[in-house]
Amino acid sequence: MSNLKSQIRVAILGYGNIGRAAEEAIKAAPDMELTGIYHHGDINEQMVNDKMVNDIDVVLVCTPTREVQKFATVLAARGICTVDSFDIHGQIWNLRENLDAVCQANKAVSIISAGWDPGSDSMIRAILMALAPKGLTYTNFGPGRSMGHTVAAKSKPGVKNALSMTIPLGTGIHRRMVYVELEEGADFKAVEAAILADDYFAHDETHVIQVESVDALNNVAHGVNLVRNGVSGETHNQRFEFNMTINNPALTGQVMVSCARAALRMKARGDFGAKTMIEIAPVDLLPGTKESLIKALV
Repeated sequence: MSNLKSQIRVAILGYGNIGRAAEEAIKAAPDMELTGIYHHGDINEQMVNDKMVNDIDVVLVCTPTREVQKFATVLAARGICTVDSFDIHGQIWNLRENLDAVCQANKAVSIISAGWDPGSDSMIRAILMALAPKGLTYTNFGPGRSMGHTVAAKSKPGVKNALSMTIPLGTGIHRRMVYVELEEGADFKAVEAAILADDYFAHDETHVIQVESVDALNNVAHGVNLVRNGVSGETHNQRFEFNMTINNPALTGQVMVSCARAALRMKARGDFGAKTMIEIAPVDLLPGTKESLIKALV
């Protein structure tokens, strides 16, 4: 960890809710400096020039999930480390495989799906499985606003604005309440069909409701209740529970900033490639020396 630069030079790509939250987290970090904020379309293969390569250690890719791979690929191809909050669970392995080859070839690290779920919750699920290898884990989200689902709903033709709320029904089952504000002349039934067909919504009970104003409903609060019931050795009835109530973009931005630190430490050790958060040593996420952290936390 001693090879890490005293100030990690971090840039932000995408300046929506997560990008703004990441900016705050960078400014609060004792070992980081913000070197630039780039909006959509600002980074392409031509613009990732030598100056950017020399001036930036890590880029936080705060774009919508479905744009993550193209931006992370361009950056990793020039040896720039990236962190993203890609949140489509069923596509994470494919993203990891695609980015891993680029990172390995260009000595970069790309930490993918670095939000709170997938992300930090994934680490908690892994730890609980280690404590009780046999058993069941239920992750119950909300009630709260899902940023990924909201962006997906907003992208549909005819939608002026949207809000997707996640309602936990228990045992890992959720209801999606999608509120849409339509553009003038848009057909609600067509919008509803497009949302229900999207992979973000197709696997859950989803209700699409037309409203006059989404702003009147908007709230970025969220949370999770994570429960594991399992077996340690041959002892049954081991129960673990983790709860949190959070501001969704603020926590996502903070997780990404912590992962930027880990990416540089992994790169310094020559541990190149695309990584998920369960592949990161927790000590790499924290500022400070390994000695001080072990003394404080172990």
